[in-house]
Amino acid sequence: MALVAGLFFMPFLGAVRLFDWDEVNFAEISREMVVLGDYLRVHVDFEPFWEKPPFFFWMQSLAMHLFGVGEYAARFPNAVIGVLTLVLVFNLGRRLYSVRFGLLWAGAWLGSVTPHLYFRSGIIDPYFNFFIFCGLLGVIFFTWKKDRYDLPLSRGPYFYLLMGGFLLGVGILTKGPVAFLIVGLTMAVYWVRNRLRWFINAGQFLLFAAMASVVTLLWYGLETYAHGPWFIQEFIKYNYRLFSTPDAGHAGFFGYHFVILLVGCFPASIFALRGMGPTPQERNFQRDFKVWMVCLFWVVLILFSIVKSKIVHYSSMCYFPLTFLAALTLDGLYTGRIRFSGWLRAGLMGVGAVFVLIIGAVPLVGQHVEWLLPFVQQDPFAVANLQGATGWTNWALIPAIWLLLVLGLSLRWFGQRDWDRAVPTLLVGMAVFITLTLGFFMTRIENLIQGSAMRFFEKFQGKDVYVVPYEYRSYGPFFYTRRQPRQNPKRYDLNWILRGPVDRPTYVIAKITNPADSVRSLRRLGEENGFVFYERKK
Repeated sequence: MALVAGLFFMPFLGAVRLFDWDEVNFAEISREMVVLGDYLRVHVDFEPFWEKPPFFFWMQSLAMHLFGVGEYAARFPNAVIGVLTLVLVFNLGRRLYSVRFGLLWAGAWLGSVTPHLYFRSGIIDPYFNFFIFCGLLGVIFFTWKKDRYDLPLSRGPYFYLLMGGFLLGVGILTKGPVAFLIVGLTMAVYWVRNRLRWFINAGQFLLFAAMASVVTLLWYGLETYAHGPWFIQEFIKYNYRLFSTPDAGHAGFFGYHFVILLVGCFPASIFALRGMGPTPQERNFQRDFKVWMVCLFWVVLILFSIVKSKIVHYSSMCYFPLTFLAALTLDGLYTGRIRFSGWLRAGLMGVGAVFVLIIGAVPLVGQHVEWLLPFVQQDPFAVANLQGATGWTNWALIPAIWLLLVLGLSLRWFGQRDWDRAVPTLLVGMAVFITLTLGFFMTRIENLIQGSAMRFFEKFQGKDVYVVPYEYRSYGPFFYTRRQPRQNPKRYDLNWILRGPVDRPTYVIAKITNPADSVRSLRRLGEENGFVFYERKK
């Protein structure tokens, strides 16, 4: 399992630039750790940064020591956690049910779109979700051992409780106390679902929380002792803004995450819907684990539906229970306890058709951007982006053709109840489809939406210059110029950069929708794909 996961997740991680904001932001934090040799504080542009704690950046900076600063090192930690995740769910599924179930659970991860993609990205959430799940798993195993469930567990109950608290503490060090909130809410919902029957007493819960806190305070306490409560205060304010306003720049409707999970987690999402319903469970721990997974799924989905900021990866913790429920359905097909119904077929056909049509349409539209221009005329930046769409050929239709073939064959074999061919064809075929789509699409898409800006930044690597964005937010000037700390502290003042007595060559980038032409000190160098480039006059 580790070998298969590694073959899918680890090659070609550095083939495409990091995407602005999140991937570039996180990689820059890790690069600055390496440059400064300071692994206890989080910095962006060599200023303290309060939005994230450091654990994920420790993993990225370690990768940068191994592979050098770049895209591959930035994404490598998630490839590693992807391997660990698939190994974890395989072994857990094997313990709870059978080897086949473990393979189905891991296959549901590998063959579903967004769960697969996240292990080839440079964002925090795969680590965050892994440690939350492991923390919750510690609580589950604790209750099973204490209450003498049928599943043999080799350690004492408090080993699992303390280990769960420790791993949850690492989750808090990865992205913050939302990790504890998710586990705590899941435990509360499980308690209500079990008719208020106590499965853990107050002392045991406090022991679990204390273990998580000890791990967390190893860093939060040291940060507060060394630099005062500033980080904690700003971090709390930031998370409150995310919860109460579209602070991250992304608003959406209440059902946003349901749609994202239904489409993004295809095909596992289709089978998971059936898994939510009645499924025959022979053993008490199997019945109980499903209850835990359903509680976890709805806690995460409802919590982040309430949160005002809507970003795709906020609901990614749902991937663990969703893929489990999908595996439950697929295993039920093998045993004959679940029927491949018409609505399962319709779901696979409907959402699958959406992917085929979109992935098939992109190369055609890329060769005929004039088809889209009438729909985006009100957005000059989008128009300029589209005019830079080059390099699309009919070869890029291969992923859509492959997916059509995979869906056709698997649906045929599902209809014939030939599960041994239908399920592997669908799950492995989807993993190959995702890989093909990344290969044919991502370089072109990255070039379309940000390539010209990133190339502009890359020209100044190793040069003692100022490069700044004008009235738009980007982390690209930090990471892709490999900015160094020994610069004039006045560089944080945009007015000084534009009009003050700067002490080195200065370059400015703006979007075509808000150019800096009115700034008299700047000389326009040119524009490309919606970005305008300037330099300070001598």
